[in-house]
Amino acid sequence: MLKLSAIQVGDRLPERSHRPDTVQLFMYNAAIWNPHRIHYDLPYTTEVEGHPGIVIDGPLQGDWLTQLVLEWLGDAGELVRFRYSNRRASYVGETLRATGQVTAVDHAAGTVALELGILNEGNECVTPGEALARFPADRS
Repeated sequence: MLKLSAIQVGDRLPERSHRPDTVQLFMYNAAIWNPHRIHYDLPYTTEVEGHPGIVIDGPLQGDWLTQLVLEWLGDAGELVRFRYSNRRASYVGETLRATGQVTAVDHAAGTVALELGILNEGNECVTPGEALARFPADRS
């Protein structure tokens, strides 16, 4: 089990790769009641909106970052703060990677700050984020 005493600044969270397809985007957008056609209608997306392909949802990328943190934490701690910002569009056919790194550890407060990101195939961060996790006191 992950323990606060073992976490150090610079530790990296295990990366997760994502390559969503049109079916996944359709299902995701149906679940969140998002009718924007750029997430499922290729002719509309390319001809009207001018994108090169179907756009991968920003909120889906935020969900991937949340999953990254929650899987790293397991039952050892809790996610107490999270935010992200979509900076560049990503498209169906791209493989995106969810990444994270510890940027601060506060043993007195029992917290760990994380820098997060969704990276595209060019290793550019298209969705930066940050999180704060809280851990209970280590028991010996």
